[in-house]
Formats: sequence, C-alpha cells, structure tokens
Amino acid sequence: MNTLIAIVIIVAFGAIVISFATRKKSGKGGRQKSRAQIIKDAGRKLAQDPHNADALIALGDLYYNDRDWEKAYPIYETQMSIAPAHKEIDVFRASLRQGICAVKLNKIAEAFKGLSTAAQINPNDFEVNYYLGTAFYKNDEFEKAVPRFKKVIVIKPEAGGINSPLGLSLYKAKHYRESLPYLKRALDENPENKEALFAMADGMNESGYGEKAIKVFMHLRPDPEFGARACLAAGMFHLKTGEADKAIQDFEIGLKHQNASPDVAIETRYRLALAYFAQKAIGKGINNLQEIQAINPQYKDVPQLISRYSELNQNKNLQTYLMASSSDFVSLCRRIVMKYYQKAVAKIVDISVSPDNIEILVSVEFIRSEETHIFRFYRTTGAVADLYVREFHARVSEAKADKGVCITAGLFSEEGRKYAEGRPIDLVDKNGLIKILKKIDS
Repeated sequence: MNTLIAIVIIVAFGAIVISFATRKKSGKGGRQKSRAQIIKDAGRKLAQDPHNADALIALGDLYYNDRDWEKAYPIYETQMSIAPAHKEIDVFRASLRQGICAVKLNKIAEAFKGLSTAAQINPNDFEVNYYLGTAFYKNDEFEKAVPRFKKVIVIKPEAGGINSPLGLSLYKAKHYRESLPYLKRALDENPENKEALFAMADGMNESGYGEKAIKVFMHLRPDPEFGARACLAAGMFHLKTGEADKAIQDFEIGLKHQNASPDVAIETRYRLALAYFAQKAIGKGINNLQEIQAINPQYKDVPQLISRYSELNQNKNLQTYLMASSSDFVSLCRRIVMKYYQKAVAKIVDISVSPDNIEILVSVEFIRSEETHIFRFYRTTGAVADLYVREFHARVSEAKADKGVCITAGLFSEEGRKYAEGRPIDLVDKNGLIKILKKIDS
C-alpha cells in the first residue's frame, strides 16, 4: 500500500513539473509572438498612416522598454511633432522619453528639446531633472548641471548614483571644496570609481590639502585611464614644494602612458623640462622643449625658453649668475667687481645680501685718488623699472659713495635709463654683463 502511494505521488509530481515547463515554454513563445505581432500590426498601420498614434505609442513602449534607444528615438521624435493633433499622445511622456533616448545616444543638442518641454510640464519630476543634469554635464555646462542634480537629491533622497555626477559637476565647475563631500560619498558607494577618486584628489589639492592629495595621486600613477593626469598633478605638486627629483620621476612615468591625451602629454613634457632646469640639467630640459617644439612650435613660452637656456648652456658664468645657489652667486659677483676695473685696485669692504639683490661696497684706488663705489646685482631677466634705479641712487647718496654700478641679467626701462643720465650711476644690462662674464674666464 505504501509503495503504491509513493508511486502515485512521484507520478503526480512529474506531471506538475512537465505542466509547469510546458506553460513556461508556451508563455515565452507567447511573449515573443506578442512582440512580433506588435511590430507587425504597428508596421501595417504606419504603412497606411505614418502618423498613426496607436501604432507609434505601441512601438515606442516596446523599443523603450527594450532599451533600444536607436529605434525608440525617432518614434518619440514623431510623437512630439504630432502630439498637438493627437490628444491620445501624452506630451510629457513623449518629450521625456525623446530626451532620455537622445542622451543615451549622445545627441545632446536634440536632448534639450524634449527635456526642456518635459521640464515645463513637470519641473519636479525625478527623471526630468536627472537627465537634464546629465545633458548639461555631457555638454560641458557644469554650472547648469549642478542645480539639476541637487534637485534630484531633494526629490528622491534615497536614490543612489547621484553623488558622483553632482560631485564631478561641482569639481569641473571649479567649486573644488564644495565637491569633496559628494565625491567622498560617491566613493563610499563605489570604491572603484577612479574618476571620482582623481577628482577628489585634485579638489583636495586645489583646496589646500596637498599632502592628502599627493597620496592619492601616487596611488593612481599606474592607472591606465587616470595615471597620466595623476602623474602630471603629482609632479606639479613636487615641483611646487621644491622636490624636483621626485617631480622628474612623476613626469617620466606619466610620459610612459601611451593612452594619455595629447594635451596632458605635451604639458607633462613641458613640466619635465622645467623640472630639469630646476635641477640645472639644462641639456635634458632643452631636449624636451625641442620635442615639444616639433609637435607645437608655439606652445606656451617654449621658443623663449629654448633661446634662454641654450644661451645659458653655452655660458657657464651666466648660468651661475641666474641659477646657482646664493653662495655661488655671491662668489661670482665678487669676481665681477674685481674684473670691472682695469686700471685701478679694488678692495671689497662689505657685502649685503637681500631677497632681490646683492650689494657690494668697494674701495677703489686709482692712480691719483681713492673712491667708494657701490655695486648692486639683480638676477632678474626682466626689466628693472625706474623706481629701483631711483632707490639705488638714493642708496648711493645716503652712503656718500662716489659712484653706483647697477647690474642686471635683464634690461633697464627707458625711464630708468633717462633718470640715470647725468647722475653718478652706471647701468649694466645683460649685454654688458655677458661681456664682463666672458673676461672672467679669459
């Protein structure tokens, strides 16, 4: 008896399983048939009337739900255009879906048409604001994207995935400090979001948290997508803090990233050249500038830098004058003073070092007289304005010196030269300085 009952139960269970499988297969086939039927029926209606609203609505729903944006987009375009004459078409729905499809297809200009219409009808709709924010973001209108994403958070605080686009919009709109909490939340939601991680590091750096930012930049250096930008940012930080050796390493790693954008690559090489100059490796710096010039002859001040540093590379004394340490600079200035006089004996009495210049007080013995002269040295390659010439003349008068000699690696303004005329001041510009420097080694 028990055996018979067990057999009956097994047979019944098998029948149920077979019935369920058959129904599942039938249902699946039914859906496929229904989808095909919808397309067939809509096609037949549209062949007779391209503006058949029922067919357009059915096809639109089908393709939109299938996320087939390419096919759904023109259908909602058509729905929007004929909606005034067809009351059965929901204008808000058609406009919103047209905008969403356009965003998905990166047809940003077209997206604003539908989304703007939808926003006029229902300005507080979640999808309207989210996709308008996305369209503004993709169109690089970050200031306009921010209020839309903020409104999305107000409409649906529990919605996920909003912190990242809002944080990135704030970051790209240069609201660095405000972007940080949103980017932090975005990373809490998705720790693998490298774009948010880079933006947070750069935002911290721009907000004065460089020490925290550099750790993230260093972590991102090997990343295939954001590594080149991270290397550039890390190198600029190290260059700013006077760590040129670390900056060179950052920039050289950055240049190894084959997928770096042309803008990032050329800027990295430019910064690498500056880092080499800071290390007094002038030849390497010039080589990198020449590589830039081959790509973009007028990039930033590359032509001027090549001219300047090529001259420095050929003139070691000028290189010392402009780039050496303070002690080496003072030593060179002493030699310049001693070489300045051909028919007199000079004796250095005092040396005064200030942030922008060096002054040397000199006693000069001529054949029939003895005088006191003051030398002032500027390391600038720019123009020394008349204000500095006037101040130097006042210093010479105050010290009751017989003469002043002002030397610069740049030039003097026209007003400064006019002021010096008739006064006991010699102005020696770059050309005069180079002539003296050449005599030092002769």
